Amino acid sequence: MRVRNDPGQYDDMAGEWWRPRGAFEALHWIAAARARLIPPASREHAILVDMGCGAGLLAPHVRGKGYWHVGADLSATALPQARLHGVEPVRADVQRLPFRDGIADVVSAGEILEHVPDLRAAIAEACRILRPGGLLVLDTIADTRVAALLTVTIGEHVPGGAPKGIHDPALFVDRDLLVRECARHGVALELRGVRPSFRDAVAWATGRVPTVRMVPMSSTAVLFQGRGVKLDR
Repeated sequence: MRVRNDPGQYDDMAGEWWRPRGAFEALHWIAAARARLIPPASREHAILVDMGCGAGLLAPHVRGKGYWHVGADLSATALPQARLHGVEPVRADVQRLPFRDGIADVVSAGEILEHVPDLRAAIAEACRILRPGGLLVLDTIADTRVAALLTVTIGEHVPGGAPKGIHDPALFVDRDLLVRECARHGVALELRGVRPSFRDAVAWATGRVPTVRMVPMSSTAVLFQGRGVKLDR
């Protein structure tokens, strides 16, 4: 038995990352939505740093956009899978990234901030490695009662929901703190809510479609995206 949010769970479920309708299915949907926030590279040799890259689920959706895709993760079993999908893997803690300042044209922090013990450190690292004018994109879970209810109490028991124990609601993200910390490090972050398409979710659950689109919504109280540019100070 593992405690909630134990990183070892990802090694326990190493075979689930790319399995159709596997335990990480919803992460594929969210990665596709995150990739839509990332424009084609604006210069040669542009670098995209993927914080908490897992097995490289973002890779198929940014392939062809012109980035050197570098992924940082702690999972020794996920990183080799990321490499197979075109990611240059680096085993690293997102709270202490082994990259120099301003190296990245884009930093992606997808479904990782709700897992880190030190949110401020992870935000600081994301902003530190981002070059002036570079883009930060993220998605995470809000620190609200409704988010805990939908993603844990209910979500761990429905098809397409999170694996049991993968989240600790105590680490869910304070949205005001997130925006303030990004601003403190020079990134003006804007948030918007996102959810699965209800129509797609029903069709997916009944086997009629292979994936589910994530669509914008006004409320950021459960799952939300962030997008911001680092100011040139």
